[in-house]
Amino acid sequence: MNVSTKTKTDNTAKPWGQCHRLIDLAKHVSPIRTAVVWPVDVLSLRGAVEAAHEKLIDPILIGDEQAIRNVAAEHGIDLREYELYDASTSTIAANAAVELARTGKVASLMKGALQTETLLRALIDADKELVDERRMSHVFVMNVPSYPKPLFVTDAAINIYPDLDDKRDIVQNAIDMARALDIETPKVAILSAIETVSSKIRSTVEAAALCKMAERGQITGGILDGPLAIDNAVSEEAAQVKGITSSVAGNADILVAPDLEAGNILAKQLEYLGGSCAAGIVLGARVPLILTSRADESPARIASCALAALLVEHAKREAS
Repeated sequence: MNVSTKTKTDNTAKPWGQCHRLIDLAKHVSPIRTAVVWPVDVLSLRGAVEAAHEKLIDPILIGDEQAIRNVAAEHGIDLREYELYDASTSTIAANAAVELARTGKVASLMKGALQTETLLRALIDADKELVDERRMSHVFVMNVPSYPKPLFVTDAAINIYPDLDDKRDIVQNAIDMARALDIETPKVAILSAIETVSSKIRSTVEAAALCKMAERGQITGGILDGPLAIDNAVSEEAAQVKGITSSVAGNADILVAPDLEAGNILAKQLEYLGGSCAAGIVLGARVPLILTSRADESPARIASCALAALLVEHAKREAS
């Protein structure tokens, strides 16, 4: 039997059209000064440069200068317009980038080809000046071809096994981000495997507690419902079949995963099997951290820069 094989490009083609839905939202904002940390591979370097071409960021490239120039030369990337800051290791690069953010010289950070933990550690250790009391969390903003509006998936990258207090902050971060994208009252689905509360499944109990916390004003700005299985969260038909009456069921804006494993699997399924654009950002610090998968190509990286630019613009409006 002949089995045809597809190339990586065929199998994981990045949906420029879906990503442009996010990129277009930021066309009216000014480029933000961004420290790009350790862009020593072609994906991270090209993503930053192409985001600059889209006038979303004004990058400072921080890393091993010779390595960056070698990658640029090999792949035909013109660096003449951009400032380079030489750093011999990824840790030194992360610390330098965080110092630029601490002193107000950049408005956002962008992860390159380094471990996420290295950059987060530098951010957390910056004399607590850049980290709010609220816990940091990651949000994927995904344009799914089969869904009529953007989906926010959280947390798929930072908090491994969040407890109830962590989830409160994860939910609030996602609500605040959705509101920055002009979703006035985002609908938040707290996901689990089932839609009823069971003491045997911790995530169902925490989902119910989060909904009560929202009722008591401990979480603000959104409408929460949970526990909801994924079908009940995004399909009105599935919710009706199961007798779930809710303004969130079948119409969610935000999907809150029970833990990082579930969130990461969900987000990558939507991206690689569902043809979604996955723009990623870390919230909870004084500056947004643009954070995508190391395998993501330019469309997702550019869309993530668009999110950061929109967040910075929203913060300026809120402060004025």
